[in-house]
Amino acid sequence: MSGLDQDLSCRFRSQAYAAEEQVAELGSAFLTATLRLASEPHPTHANYSASWTKLLRNDNRANFTAASAASRAAQYLTGLAH
Repeated sequence: MSGLDQDLSCRFRSQAYAAEEQVAELGSAFLTATLRLASEPHPTHANYSASWTKLLRNDNRANFTAASAASRAAQYLTGLAH
């Protein structure tokens, strides 16, 4: 149980959670590249993203959908700076 009395025991194995994490991880990588915060992606990006890809493999479009959402979020966030 979490501090909010929610049962999260299966949450980290769900496809919906994997999709959210994939969007966040890809968005982080896109922002890092766009804002030139690092010359290379952080070494953990690929492994972390791959761990969620395994949960999403049953949906052929899941990674494309996550990449699209991450790209839109990164564009929105970089637009706030201008």
